[in-house]
Amino acid sequence: MTRSVNCIKLDREGEGLVAPPYPGDLGKRIYENVSKEAWQMWLSHQTMLINEYRLTPFEPKARTFLEEEMEKFFFGDGSEKPKEFVPLSS
Repeated sequence: MTRSVNCIKLDREGEGLVAPPYPGDLGKRIYENVSKEAWQMWLSHQTMLINEYRLTPFEPKARTFLEEEMEKFFFGDGSEKPKEFVPLSS
């Protein structure tokens, strides 16, 4: 049985995550307030940030940056794309 959440990112009801996707309080907040669809949006955004900023996710500074961006993406004013970012055209 799937669980539903009132997704804070999409401002609508959606299928909830199966488990907290991140450790600690932030992971718990995401689990309780973010849908699977919005989490997938974050994963795409995070990948773009890692690639554009050439981050190494296991480095503490990179992890701190990504955690701060995750917080902004879901619970703040949103995480901005880098100024230099140019999406690939199809």
